[in-house]
Amino acid sequence: MLSTFSGLPRAAWIVFTGTVVNRLGYLVTPFLVFFLGSRGIPTEQIPYVLGALGAGNLVGPALGGLLADRVGRRSTMITGLVGTAAGQGLLFTAPDTVTLALAAVLLSGAGSMVGPAASALLADQVTADRRRAAFSLFHWAVNIGTAVAGMLGGFLAARGYWLLFTVDVVSTLTYAVIAASFLPAGRPDRTRRAAGDGAGYGVVLRDPLMRALLPLFYIALVIYTFTEVALPLAIRDDGLSTTTLGLMSTLNAALVVVLQPVAITVLARFRQIPVYVAGSILVALGVALTGVADTPWAYAATVALWSLGEAVIGGVAGSIVAALAPDHARGRYQGAYQWTWGTARFTALSLGTTLYATAGPATLWWFSATAGTAAALGVGALSTAIGRRTSPDAAPAEKAAPQEAERTADAAA
Repeated sequence: MLSTFSGLPRAAWIVFTGTVVNRLGYLVTPFLVFFLGSRGIPTEQIPYVLGALGAGNLVGPALGGLLADRVGRRSTMITGLVGTAAGQGLLFTAPDTVTLALAAVLLSGAGSMVGPAASALLADQVTADRRRAAFSLFHWAVNIGTAVAGMLGGFLAARGYWLLFTVDVVSTLTYAVIAASFLPAGRPDRTRRAAGDGAGYGVVLRDPLMRALLPLFYIALVIYTFTEVALPLAIRDDGLSTTTLGLMSTLNAALVVVLQPVAITVLARFRQIPVYVAGSILVALGVALTGVADTPWAYAATVALWSLGEAVIGGVAGSIVAALAPDHARGRYQGAYQWTWGTARFTALSLGTTLYATAGPATLWWFSATAGTAAALGVGALSTAIGRRTSPDAAPAEKAAPQEAERTADAAA
């Protein structure tokens, strides 16, 4: 296991440390509904604030990826982190629903700017053969911090919501200081920009492999986010307590934290596309089997299955995207992928409950099984095209102008 992560550059470990510190402060969002209730916000107005929080996740990744390529990786990360801290402070002090919603947009928008820039910086600093390990380490850091935050959140909330906001602000600004002090600036080399790419997301949209991959990643991410939406509803409908839900969340966090470094070590000798396909199918089937669970032990078994899948694929999709990206557009490629994350989460949170309530739970579980498996196999079908583009023997022109070299990817998709 140590050999899997050994040899990674200093920047990868700085991003790992900063991400753990930052995610330790992921405390406010899980308790936001309770905080709004304590502020006297009517129940019918709470969705406006939650919707604003989701809307920020649709803007932040795209902006973060664009700025990472235009002004630099480190500067974008620091801007996002300082903006997140400001959003936390404004959310705590906002006097009414409108200002709470505006603060929520700033909080989620600024927070989601950081990931694309950090991912682009990792791609800059890590050699191609080590990217999979680096992105898995990054994903592991997110889970470590989130797991600890989950245990701290309830304890601190019982003693005052101001403690949640204080920890969030301190952890976010600490990461900003770490980034400013220890990370390289990460400015892209504009002299290598391919002709006609421009400065926007056209470089991503003209890439047929990315046009094929992003919808497939989107489906997988929607299904994974059902664990935040449909799992609580299913547990409630089976008459089980909130304690069961808390235990499932703890089980997921513990399994991913323990299993991910083991999985990346054991699976390092396998190509990443088959690994992604297998892990995605495990997630899809684990989520789908929630529909047949009705006891805490049965739910634990389904959580264990999709948690294993999560551990297997952790960081792999980001590594694939990093391998496909031209050097000058790494930020935008990561921004497009993480925008897909935000869109998937917004879709699952807004439409998942609607589908569960109107079409019935069985529809959601069958969708998870069939669509999730199909999306995973779709990524597998693109394996040859991805391998040709990312091979060390690929021609430089092929890597620099993917929109010309990979026209056959549309047919494969």
